Amino acid sequence: MEEKKINLRLDIDVQNLKTEKLRKGKNKAEEELDSLKTDYKKLRLSIRTAGLGKTSKQW
Repeated sequence: MEEKKINLRLDIDVQNLKTEKLRKGKNKAEEELDSLKTDYKKLRLSIRTAGLGKTSKQW
């Protein structure tokens, strides 16, 4: 009985570690996505400012 409790406790600890690792990975992915969105907005603004987004008819 005591051995089962220890094994269950270990299983819970392992699951908690896996969950925490996934949570950290998700947070990192969300931060990277936000960074990419910011970079994209800056790039679009630069393209508009430089006039590079024009078609040949607009030139």
